Amino acid sequence: MARPTPGAPAAEPAPDLAEPLRLQVLTALALHRMATTGQIHQMLRPDASRQLFSRVLNKLRSMGFVDLTPLPDPGRPRTHAWYLTPQGARLTRDLPALRGRPPYPFTSTTAASLKTPHTLTVVRAHLPFAADARRHRHEHGPWDWTPEVAHPIGEGERLVADAVMHYTVTDGETRRKLRAFVEVDRTTMSSERLAVKLIQYARLFQHEAQPVGRRKPTSTGPAWLRWYPVFPRVLFILTGAPRARLSDRISDLQAMAAHHPLVTALTREVPLAAAILEDLEQHSPSGPVWTPLAGGTPLPWTAL
Repeated sequence: MARPTPGAPAAEPAPDLAEPLRLQVLTALALHRMATTGQIHQMLRPDASRQLFSRVLNKLRSMGFVDLTPLPDPGRPRTHAWYLTPQGARLTRDLPALRGRPPYPFTSTTAASLKTPHTLTVVRAHLPFAADARRHRHEHGPWDWTPEVAHPIGEGERLVADAVMHYTVTDGETRRKLRAFVEVDRTTMSSERLAVKLIQYARLFQHEAQPVGRRKPTSTGPAWLRWYPVFPRVLFILTGAPRARLSDRISDLQAMAAHHPLVTALTREVPLAAAILEDLEQHSPSGPVWTPLAGGTPLPWTAL
């Protein structure tokens, strides 16, 4: 049960966490940090009505657990994004789906608006995978996409993936577990800076953990084995520019994979690919829309 903020009237109790939809909405906002009503609708219950989610979100807002920020879209002045308040973050911090992951509440509408474009694009990139999983009866839900996951890569530096995806392909009695690091590019950085991300992933692949307290370096194996049985594939999802410019950025990623020795070594062990977000939305991620960075014809991401 959440406590009211000091000085605020406790007009209503905290939401009943046994109530499924409210719990799911709060968990979705805690995990993804921010989403529009339509995105939460598509993520959680696409077969339900959008009005149902509007009612739930407005109720949670009246109770002080969520707030909203308008989107800078003159054509859709009533569109906004929802996020947890500090009070909502306190309420959700012990939920099973968020175990081990600290809450990231926004302290003001201004703070939320600064994160809005990139955060919503990362959520947008998740939705085609969720829809694909439902269509093919694979196992992948809203809690199988974790944004902003940090990993050490040595020398005091960290790689922060835009998202880590867990996905299980099911075919009869056969189950194939897939994992992916996802990088979402809105064409807001230079193509060279985007390609440098590949060097960071190559460093993560080679980075070895060192036991605490040892004076002499003694390797305990790759650090990523602490979290993954197999190094996840790396998927770049591009949007925010004409197709020709996005294709050039994919070519620059391929050039980095071909010419940087660390990245070239990574391509021999780990599938790396790039796709345009609008193609995922139109043709689905399981379509042949992924360009392998090591070269070759476009493939479904599960076939890389």
